[in-house]
Amino acid sequence: MRVAIYLRVSTDEQTIENQRSDLERVAEQRGWTIVETYEDKGISGAKGPDKRPGFKNLLKDAVRGQFDLIAVWSVDRLGRSLQDLVSFLADIHAVSVDLYLHKQGLDTSTPAGRAMFQMMGVFSEFELAMIRERTKAGMERARAQGKHIGRPALSSALRRRVLDSTASNRATARALDISEASVRRIRRARDAPQMS
Repeated sequence: MRVAIYLRVSTDEQTIENQRSDLERVAEQRGWTIVETYEDKGISGAKGPDKRPGFKNLLKDAVRGQFDLIAVWSVDRLGRSLQDLVSFLADIHAVSVDLYLHKQGLDTSTPAGRAMFQMMGVFSEFELAMIRERTKAGMERARAQGKHIGRPALSSALRRRVLDSTASNRATARALDISEASVRRIRRARDAPQMS
């Protein structure tokens, strides 16, 4: 069986090597031939499939018939949206490609496997919603305690240097070692009409 491996981690500090070694071991045990490995490093599963280049290439090659099965370490490596997961499964099954999920021991070539995949997608989406709720609650609590949320504010001296510069936004940002968005924001605030 020709197999494609998909690996993803959410941050650049994480490694895909554990996922890779587990899936390569399974492929060897089952006599699968790994034809391609697709990777997305430092990209959250909450981002849609169109924001993950490795995932997009995986789908393109599935349509081209380059493999028979996609092996993934866990369902949450594919994504966090139930709609995206179900759509992904429908897309690959439409071109006769199946899915193997290592941590869940799931093989979607069976009806039971397809049903389990959909249930796991529901729980993955629920987990993401809970993470967002906890984050939101934590930020609200910090604000109530008077803590600053977000990027640190730029000093008034740095803001003055931005306003004094006659260079482009990009050149000013580079010279002052700040983001171009910060330069635009400071200049936009200066140019906004003042309300009396």
